[in-house]
Amino acid sequence: MTNSFKEKLGEGGFGGVYKGMLHDGRRVAVKILKEKKGNGEDFINEVASVGRTSHVNIVTLLGFCYQGSKRALIYEFMPNGSLEKFIFTENSLIQRQLGWEMFFKIAVGVARGLEYLHQGCNTRILHFDIKPHNILLDKDFCPKVSDFGLARLCPNRASIISMLGARGTAGYIAPEVFSRTFGEVSHKSDVYSYGMMILEMVGGRKNINVQVHHTSELYFPHWIYNRLQLTNEMGIQGITSEDEHERVKKMIIVGLWCIQIEPARRPSMSRVVEMFEGSLFSLQIPPKPILSSPSRSVVDSTS
Repeated sequence: MTNSFKEKLGEGGFGGVYKGMLHDGRRVAVKILKEKKGNGEDFINEVASVGRTSHVNIVTLLGFCYQGSKRALIYEFMPNGSLEKFIFTENSLIQRQLGWEMFFKIAVGVARGLEYLHQGCNTRILHFDIKPHNILLDKDFCPKVSDFGLARLCPNRASIISMLGARGTAGYIAPEVFSRTFGEVSHKSDVYSYGMMILEMVGGRKNINVQVHHTSELYFPHWIYNRLQLTNEMGIQGITSEDEHERVKKMIIVGLWCIQIEPARRPSMSRVVEMFEGSLFSLQIPPKPILSSPSRSVVDSTS
C-alpha cells in the first residue's frame, strides 16, 4: 500500500505517517504506531473513538491493521497537511495562501467537528489534544479533526470524567486537567484547547513567545485582550476590509471566552458555533483570563 514506506508525510510521538494508495486509486495516509509505545491504549482509543464518527470535519478512518505488536491506522489522505504549517511559518507565500476568510471558515469547521464529538455521537467523545498539528486540511482546505490517540469515550453521554494524570500538549491543556482545584475534567477541557488554538491562528505565533521584545507581548491572549479593551485597532496584520475585521474580532472574542479559567464560564462548542454565526454586536467581551502571564525569566529557563 505504501510502496515499502517510500514517502513519509510526518513523524510524531506515536510513530510515522506514510503516503499510500489503495487498489481503487484512492490516496491514503498510513499511521504506523511504534511497537514499544505503551500497551496499545492509544491504538485502541483511536480505533474505538474515530471508528464511531462520520462527519465532514472529522478525519475518516478507512481501516486498521493489528498483527502482534504491529499496529497501523489507514486514514483518508489530506493533501494540504496540517493547519500548523499555515500558522507558524516564516514563508510569506504559505501565509498568503490562507486569508482571513479561510481562517474563519477553518475555525468554524473545527468548532462543528468538536460539537459533533461532544453532542452528535451516540457516545460523547473527548479529544484531549486539540492543537494546530492535529487539524488536517483537505484539497479544499476543509478542516478535519485528527489524532484520537488521547481521546476518551464517555459512557452514558456523561461529561465529567475521572482521569489519572494530565493528557494533552503543553500550551493547550486546560488548567483543570493539571489540577482539579480549577474544576472537573469534561468536554469543556477541549473547549479550552480550541480557544488557545484559535488565538494562535489570529496571532500567527505560539501564545507564549520568547522572541518578542516587550514582556507585555510575551503572552498573546493578554496582549490581544488589552488591545481589545483599549482600541478598536487590534494590531493584527493583513486585515484589508471591514468583513475581515469582523471575522478576526469574532475569533478573538470567542477564543478569549474559550480559555476562561473556570470551566463553567467557557461556552459549549454548540454555543461557539452560534457565536460565530451570530452578529458581532451581540458578543460581549469576556472577563480577562486570570492566570498571570509568565515572566520572561521563567519562560527563558523552561523554553
